[in-house]
Amino acid sequence: MSLLESLIWRYAVKRMTGEKVPQQKVDVILEAARLAPTSSGIQPFSILQITDRKLLEKIQPIAYNQPQITEASHLLVFAAWDNVTPEKIDEVFNRVVAERNLPADALKGYSDNLKASFAAQTQEQRFNWAARQAYISFGVAITAAATEQVDATPMEGFKNTELDHLLELNKHGLRSTTLLTIGVRDTANDWLANLKKVRRPKEEFIIEL
Repeated sequence: MSLLESLIWRYAVKRMTGEKVPQQKVDVILEAARLAPTSSGIQPFSILQITDRKLLEKIQPIAYNQPQITEASHLLVFAAWDNVTPEKIDEVFNRVVAERNLPADALKGYSDNLKASFAAQTQEQRFNWAARQAYISFGVAITAAATEQVDATPMEGFKNTELDHLLELNKHGLRSTTLLTIGVRDTANDWLANLKKVRRPKEEFIIEL
């Protein structure tokens, strides 16, 4: 299918069969998320891939008992940096310099400007910026799932602090932002499966100036 046909095909699946999605397809989704654009190429987030059934059962009540959590094949947790530090920025640009064979100080001016910009923000502002970058990758992952004909459910309905504690995200300097369940739609039990996709009309959605 074309990209637009894939996006018409997809919907936020409410019930899944528990059937396993081939890891090869999940890897494509994860790689698309990794390749997604982010501001200054910093990628201030990570993705946790969870398939352990016991862990998913612990996560389900944290996600308000949504059935997709345990019916899914995979759960992807998008987690943003809890802080953007000079050390993390240096790590990013040192990698860029090394992989592009640039002089050691080639990006110093640019990275110094970034550090100064973030230094003027609170830690919560820096986290919110990182979370917005994670959302870009999140959207790309949803689109990649559609093109792979893999069902997915984007979720914001969960208790972030409780999930962070369960997964010990503080040890990695992360805080959860969004969830994406990956699986196979259960059309027999999903009330949304056969309903028409509804979006705002193009004439209302797009403003031409």
